[in-house]
Amino acid sequence: MLIAKSFEMPNIDLEEIMRHLTETGKRTHQLWLNEDSLAFIARGREYRSEFHINPSYEIQYSLKGDLNLHYREDGVEKIAYVPEGSCLFQPPLVPHSPRFAPDAFQLVIERPRQPGEIDTFHWFCPNCDNFLHEETYIVSHYTNDPVGRAYDNFFNSLEHRTCKKCGTVAPGRD
Repeated sequence: MLIAKSFEMPNIDLEEIMRHLTETGKRTHQLWLNEDSLAFIARGREYRSEFHINPSYEIQYSLKGDLNLHYREDGVEKIAYVPEGSCLFQPPLVPHSPRFAPDAFQLVIERPRQPGEIDTFHWFCPNCDNFLHEETYIVSHYTNDPVGRAYDNFFNSLEHRTCKKCGTVAPGRD
């Protein structure tokens, strides 16, 4: 006989979380994090330009608005369109860049990183698609904000943003 352990099953008001993110200007709200899964609501990713290589799968559900998931396959950039109310499963290690409007929201579920797993961030020239820069992080704790740190390192360096092939400078922060 299987005996259930005591556990919490949160009832989450997604509308209230989307309203809170809009009112506060924040971009993410973690719903849960346990040894098997991580879930959060993300607001607007219009500023994303990098391709994130995540060792986990990702499930992305368009709660409000549409998602254009830019991804790279065999060195070529492609776009998976995920309209509001639709869900996308993304396998591990797919270079991806979720882009959606500031008033759009995504529910994202993924597996927490295992010890030693590395998250990688790649940028490419907006003019000639030449590789520009790479950032890598071991995500030991999500509050360390690896995406924010990767962006700071990229945006704060003219050298990282300048294409060695054609000389184009990738845009900085607005």
